[in-house]
Amino acid sequence: MSQVTRSCALGMLALAFTGIVRADYPEKQFTFIVPFAAGSATDQLARSLGQEVTRITKQAAIVDNKPGASGFIGAEAAKKAPPDGYTVFITTNTTHAANEHLFKKIPYDPVKDYLPVTGLGKGGQIMIVSLSTPAKSVAEFIALAKAQPGKISFGSGSSSSRVAGELFQQMAGVELLHVPYKSNPLAINDLLGGQINMMITDMATGLPQVKGGKVRALGVSTSKRSPLLPDLPTISEAGLKGYDMGFWFAAYVSAKTPPPVVDKLHDILVEATKGAAMQQFYSSTGTDPFVTSPAELGKFQSAESEKWKTIIKKAGIEPE
Repeated sequence: MSQVTRSCALGMLALAFTGIVRADYPEKQFTFIVPFAAGSATDQLARSLGQEVTRITKQAAIVDNKPGASGFIGAEAAKKAPPDGYTVFITTNTTHAANEHLFKKIPYDPVKDYLPVTGLGKGGQIMIVSLSTPAKSVAEFIALAKAQPGKISFGSGSSSSRVAGELFQQMAGVELLHVPYKSNPLAINDLLGGQINMMITDMATGLPQVKGGKVRALGVSTSKRSPLLPDLPTISEAGLKGYDMGFWFAAYVSAKTPPPVVDKLHDILVEATKGAAMQQFYSSTGTDPFVTSPAELGKFQSAESEKWKTIIKKAGIEPE
């Protein structure tokens, strides 16, 4: 067989394979890898998304939580997953914009090891304190922290939560004790018990505790108030002018996944975001829908990486 003939044959085979992929996918169960614990905002989104994906495709979608190490464990699992479009990494700016600037070495490349599929949502965080912490406002918390340098603690279970806390202490000119956790729900448990004083966490994790009267809310992290707590000021309004921190969710697959599969998965996930379960997630957690093309997500991620690099440097955080 000549080189030209061989090339033509390979080209026809590739086209045939592409057609098969388009026709058959999806034909089996999806696995959504989440790099945070059950109960976290990312977990809640993934489960809502899974309900809608099952409705659309008639295929089951299970959530596989792999928390710990600031998302490293889940990211590695997603990186090594078969490139067939059935294992989807449901993650956030923690793994794909912040970690590369928080750590000197990470076990994955957030660009080379994955293909972007679509954005899924954008949200804000809420600053909450234990009921045993006497501060009833952001200004009072800052005064309390200044009176006890290094003794007032904040917990975090994600890079978004950690950087929010680090930026807070840098802008407020206070010294807080950082206590790291595998996930925000675990940090919440210690906040409820009074083992830590404060955390800035996603609405999905913190809001139920606020509404249940188990913690005290001092402010929201974004520049605008949340419609879920319209009477709660922003942290900027409440005493730390200019403070603004948000986060985002997105879907990725392992790097060698065929483009036709990525495109089909993209269409499924975008349709899923319009379903009832996802709309309920958005409305109940104060999350804004955020869908993109794969190319748009890639550009957005690149810009976000630079943004988080700037925030982390401004906050004075040295890579570990």
